[in-house]
Amino acid sequence: MLTSWKEKTGGVIAPDERLPWGQTVVAGLQHVVAMFGATALAPILMGFDPNVSILFSGISTLLFFVVTGGRLPSYLGSSFSFIAVVIAATGYAGGGANANLAVALGGIIACGLLYAVIGGIVMAVGHAWIEKLMPPVVTGAIVAIIGLNLAPIAVKGISASSFDMWIGLLTVVAVGIVAVAAPGSLRRLPILIGGLVAYLFYVLCANGLGLAKAVDFSAVANAAWLGLPNFTAPVFQGPAIALIAPVAVILVAENLGHVKAIGVMTGRNMDPLLGRAFLGDGIATMISGSGGGTGMTTYAENMGVMAVTKNFSTALFVVAALFALLLGFSPKFGAVIGTIPGPVLGGLSLVVFGLIAATAGRIWVENGVDFSNSRNLITVGVALTAGAGDLALKLGGFSLGGIGTATFGCIILYHLLAGLERKQD
Repeated sequence: MLTSWKEKTGGVIAPDERLPWGQTVVAGLQHVVAMFGATALAPILMGFDPNVSILFSGISTLLFFVVTGGRLPSYLGSSFSFIAVVIAATGYAGGGANANLAVALGGIIACGLLYAVIGGIVMAVGHAWIEKLMPPVVTGAIVAIIGLNLAPIAVKGISASSFDMWIGLLTVVAVGIVAVAAPGSLRRLPILIGGLVAYLFYVLCANGLGLAKAVDFSAVANAAWLGLPNFTAPVFQGPAIALIAPVAVILVAENLGHVKAIGVMTGRNMDPLLGRAFLGDGIATMISGSGGGTGMTTYAENMGVMAVTKNFSTALFVVAALFALLLGFSPKFGAVIGTIPGPVLGGLSLVVFGLIAATAGRIWVENGVDFSNSRNLITVGVALTAGAGDLALKLGGFSLGGIGTATFGCIILYHLLAGLERKQD
């Protein structure tokens, strides 16, 4: 049964409360801005249509709201966990549309199905086994693996010329300055604002001073304000499914951390909703992949906005989702996104992928992981090296990419060493 919201005019707003509707709409728009930078960036880096991914982020958020009974405040957007495996599965070289997009979509749907099945199991038997399977030392390593595996893509994005390198580094600096020194709530939008600053500087240098290839705005001028997105049907191929489906394990670890963080922020035990959260995210990923969208995940950016504003109303995310649907049906919006210069995207990638890897340190510190323990040290060291080096595992006709190999290897090695450690004791 869906929650109903009790109106409240101030103070901390609980998930089952809301501000007056006018204020709720404005606050919901803030969540659209918060999710926008990452949700638009991820599909671009994989050669997906950002309009389609934004549209499905809105659909996914509404679906998640229904599956969780409107009790878990979360926004679902494009997951960066899919980038490396999608690029590997499709051979995408960067720049423009991904010619093998349909093959990636089949893998994304398979991943969503596996994720939903895990959610169903958790709903049936509880979530304790998830925490035993992936303790903080393993969860942190899996998160770091994603960021390190993507690092070469970010570096390549700013390495075409010295001008591109400087634009990429300027983008990094701009994002950092916004994150550290911007006033008030603007500090929560470093990707969006920092990227905009770098974009404008590139246009000044390229279009104004002729220092690089000018940005072509003709597509923006010719695009309609409203229209249908370019949907794509999936194609199911075994190798792509084998590469992409294991990302479900990463999404479980990610969503587990998000749900627990929301529980801490709201002062409510959200653990009973874990199974529903996994199921909702898994179904959303399948629906998104069925039409050309990216895999979905709950968004830390929106959690940050909630932490700052102390407004945890799930009504905010219904509003945000409806605005995302409107953006998805605007070809002009998609055309604007298409004008973002490559080195600006590369600079944003440096920041985003680096933050993903650095999040591992926060997980380890907050959970008191002891790296003087040889089991933890060896597990993390091997996993990070395998992930950063993109170690692929091939067994007959089955192939597992670097992220999958490092993820499953990390889990198996940890429990193997833990079992030997118990025997020694």
